[in-house]
Amino acid sequence: MPPTSDRSAPATPYVADRLSRGKTSAQLRAEIPGWGIDLDPADRPSVPRERRDLETGAHWEFPERQPERWPRERSIEHQDLTPVFGTAQPPRGISAPLRRWAYTYSEARAAHWLGLLAADRIEAAEHHVRSLFTARPDNPLSQTGLRAEVTGHGFSSRAGTRRADTSHQWIDPLLVAGPWLLASGAVAGVARVLVKRWSRKPAGNDPASS
Repeated sequence: MPPTSDRSAPATPYVADRLSRGKTSAQLRAEIPGWGIDLDPADRPSVPRERRDLETGAHWEFPERQPERWPRERSIEHQDLTPVFGTAQPPRGISAPLRRWAYTYSEARAAHWLGLLAADRIEAAEHHVRSLFTARPDNPLSQTGLRAEVTGHGFSSRAGTRRADTSHQWIDPLLVAGPWLLASGAVAGVARVLVKRWSRKPAGNDPASS
């Protein structure tokens, strides 16, 4: 994760006043095609409602920063974290370092989004495993939509239509049910090994073991 910038200086996108640019409008228009296309108020439909002389009621020049209880991910395109950010899903498990790695790349890079997608899939698997140790574990038949495909006319609702999901319908059962089948096979394999080891263990009162 890139090092955070100086938190004593306000992040420029969140100040109330307009920013002063180093170049004039004419220079920017000459360098960047289409720059300043909405400078003329007549070209902006929002101008009749765009008033900067009204009292907003804000009691601050820069909004108060939300405390950062742990290092939060942020895009390298941004100078700092936004003044307010979500804390409902703190990074945890194997997906946490993968998310931090993804944020070391620009949002314009495929590695950024592929890393976040992989972290989401890993975190989903972690939640499934964690649910096995609760009173109400995940139900793959109902929560993945497999039962609805049978009881909710899944095939007939797609047959003879131009729905976009028909092109990948053949692989959906593998993507949805595949991880559950692999996990079930892994659990069954571990249980089989433990049962074999337990059956080969000599009993405590066996004379041959003394």
